[in-house]
Amino acid sequence: MPEPENQPGRPPGHELDPRSLRGLAHPLRMRLLGALRRHGPATASQLAERLGESSGSTSYHLRQLAAYGFVEDDPERGKGRERWWKSAHYSTHFNAELYDDDSPDTRGAVSVYLHEVAGIHTQELNTWIGTMRDWPSEWAKNADLSDFTLRLDPEQLHELDEKLHALINSYSAVEPGEGAARVRVHLHAFPQRND
Repeated sequence: MPEPENQPGRPPGHELDPRSLRGLAHPLRMRLLGALRRHGPATASQLAERLGESSGSTSYHLRQLAAYGFVEDDPERGKGRERWWKSAHYSTHFNAELYDDDSPDTRGAVSVYLHEVAGIHTQELNTWIGTMRDWPSEWAKNADLSDFTLRLDPEQLHELDEKLHALINSYSAVEPGEGAARVRVHLHAFPQRND
């Protein structure tokens, strides 16, 4: 899926291949990478506190993410033995060819990865619904929880997806106005049986 063009000061995106997918497809690793991308560089201890994990566990999984090229040391931070980590990429791209990989390991990793993404989206949406009264009312009035049912063939679904991504990506170049906040946009498009 397309992502915004690389922006100044942001590391480039990374396209998953079977090896890197297997390295990332773990719930804690995905949460660690997401936290580094969302909140910036951190130590294993800081991430453990943020995510409610042990520092031993976060340290181990950060080293695994580093072995697969998702995170790296942040040389601008840290003193002595304090090791700071940062994301090596701005985004992760899921290559659709992974769906056709016959390896049971890759198929399993695809399933873990997609289920974790769906879980993260659900959690973020539930957090918004649970906290929307804490935001000024214009945020709730302009947020959106829509769903649509269309009759499309696979090529039309691809075309729709490309157009939606292009529109969303066009906003990455827009200068945020006063009172701007980070906005999450989830996009789900999938076939459904006529049961």
